[in-house]
Amino acid sequence: MDPKILAIESSCDETSASVISNGKVLNNVIASQSVHHKYGGVVPELASRAHQKNIVHIVNEAMVSAGMELQELDAIAFTKGPGLLGSLLVGVSFAKSLSLALNIPLIEVNHMQGHVLSHFIEDPKPSFPFLCLTVSGGHTQIILVKDYLKMEVIGETKDDAVGEAFDKAAKIMGLAYPGGPMIDKLAKTGNADAFTFPGTSMPSYDFSFSGIKTAFMYFIRKEVSNNPAFIESRKHDICASIQKHLIQMLLEKLEMASKDLGIKEVAIAGGVSANSGLREALKNLGERHGWRTFIPEFQYCTDNAAMVAMVAHHKYLNSIFADLNVSPLARMPLMNR
Repeated sequence: MDPKILAIESSCDETSASVISNGKVLNNVIASQSVHHKYGGVVPELASRAHQKNIVHIVNEAMVSAGMELQELDAIAFTKGPGLLGSLLVGVSFAKSLSLALNIPLIEVNHMQGHVLSHFIEDPKPSFPFLCLTVSGGHTQIILVKDYLKMEVIGETKDDAVGEAFDKAAKIMGLAYPGGPMIDKLAKTGNADAFTFPGTSMPSYDFSFSGIKTAFMYFIRKEVSNNPAFIESRKHDICASIQKHLIQMLLEKLEMASKDLGIKEVAIAGGVSANSGLREALKNLGERHGWRTFIPEFQYCTDNAAMVAMVAHHKYLNSIFADLNVSPLARMPLMNR
C-alpha cells in the first residue's frame, strides 16, 4: 500500500498544504498572514478571509512541488480542530469539496495529534511509549504517546496556555507582536536570575499560568511607577527572567512524569517548542537524566500541514475515514484514534 494524501491545515493564521506518499512527506507549503501584526494578535475574521484567498494557491503549489496530479491522490486530510472556527471552516469546506469531486476518502485530524506526530516526519524518531510536552498559544499538555494513534493527556493547563503567558508578558512590556519570539530573542543577552515571579503550584502533572501572569503584571506596574524607564533599561533581564520561570514550570512537571512513569523518551512540540531557551533547557535536562530527547525542526514547530499529513497516513492505514457531514470544532479533545 502506497497511499498518496493531500493534507490541509487552517486552524489559525497559517494556510498550509502538504503531500505525503507512503509515509514520506514530500513538501510543506505554508502561507503566513502578516495582516495581524498591527492589531497585536490574530483577528479571526481577517484570518478566515486570508485562508480563502490563499488556499487554492497553496494547494496547487503543494501538488506541483510533489510532481503529482490531483487524480493520483488516494485521500484528502484536513484539520478538524481545535482552532479558530472560521479558519477551520475554510480548510474543512475545501477538503470536503475536493474529496467529493475526486471521489476519494476524507480524513479528519486533531491539530494537537498532528503536533505530536511531527516527530515522525524526519529522523531521529522516538520509540513508544514516549512523553510529549505540547506547548502553544492555546494549549499546554503532557501527552503519554502509546502508539501513532493512541495518546493520553496526563497533564494540562487549568487556565492559560504557556504561549499565551509569553505573549501577555510581551504585551505588558510593550513589545511588538508576536511577543513570544521577541521575549526569546531579548532573553539571550539577559540575566535570567535578575527577577523572580511567583507562580501557582498545581497537583500532579497539571499547569496554571494565570498566577505568574498576574504577578508579572503587578511587578512591571510597580517598577515602572518608580522608574518610567525601567522596562527599556532592563528589558533583556526582564525577558530572561520571565522566560526562565515559565520554562521551569513546564520542565518540572515533565521531569515528574518521566520519573513516575519510568519513561526516558521525551519530546516537545507546538509553537512554543521553537523557543531556544526551552530547547536548550530540555537538552540539558535530558543529558542529566539520560533521556532521549526529541525536538522538531523549526518548520514543524508552528502550524503546518506536514504534521497533519503524518497523522492522515496512519489513519489511512487503519481505514479511519470521515464522512461528508463532518464539521469543524473550535474545541476538540485529544482522543485515541
